[in-house]
Amino acid sequence: MAEKFQIETRSKLLAFLFTALSGWSKKKVKQRLQNATVTVNGVVTTKHDFIVEIGDVVEVDGVPGTFSKKTSAETLRNLEILYQDKDLIAINKPAGLLSVGTTQETKQHALALLRKQLSRVKSAVKLWPVHRLDRETSGVLLFATSKELREAVMDKWSVSEKTYLAIIEGSPKESTGTITEPLRLDEKEYRMHVGAHKEAKPAITHYKVLESTDKRSLLEVRIETGRQHQIRAHMAWLGHSIVGDERYGTKGGRMGLHALRLSTIHPKMKKNMTFEVDAPRDFYGLLKY
Repeated sequence: MAEKFQIETRSKLLAFLFTALSGWSKKKVKQRLQNATVTVNGVVTTKHDFIVEIGDVVEVDGVPGTFSKKTSAETLRNLEILYQDKDLIAINKPAGLLSVGTTQETKQHALALLRKQLSRVKSAVKLWPVHRLDRETSGVLLFATSKELREAVMDKWSVSEKTYLAIIEGSPKESTGTITEPLRLDEKEYRMHVGAHKEAKPAITHYKVLESTDKRSLLEVRIETGRQHQIRAHMAWLGHSIVGDERYGTKGGRMGLHALRLSTIHPKMKKNMTFEVDAPRDFYGLLKY
């Protein structure tokens, strides 16, 4: 997906790109520039010290955003890797991409694409998903390189910290709050019911308002539990559904939910690891409507 930016302050091109593409690593920004995918006023440039003037239009091909069937083959082959060692791999999953496959969709999901991206002709990579993100949720997704390593991470999952960004309809009465309503999965409707029930499980969601407009708010959300659709169901129960959440709110464009940060214990090094990636520009754009 290409995106255009209009220059507001005179600077060097690379410095501008670091700011405009803050969700990317500096290495990837440099590669994008070197690979001739950046234009200034319609002209391709690969010079990092090129001066961009106020009013110039910079266009970057392949800006991370919403995944779709029209996404280029290059993008599919190159999921953004946030961290990698011989035990764990963390990626930045685009919105619209499944975490793992289903019986209907077995090729276009993060697990399969990452395996293909990392494998070599005579050396196939095996990966196990540590957790999942909903299709329309972007952000940090973690994989382990063996079933045993995955289980070792999951053994400490209760003390892992999961932090999200959410854009909701309206604004909560309180700027900070905690929702402790239990959740129960309705398998026929494939949605969570909120409230006391003999089959309901505990769920704890903490939220903090970061910014508000007349119609929407940006929240930082931390979950102590990891129930399916937890944030989506809890925010809808609060009366402020996630923007674009057709299942619990109103149908729209991309859904306003992003996995910002994951802190967990490394299964081999036994130390806390934090993986973080900012939300893409199209996510923050939801706040302006």
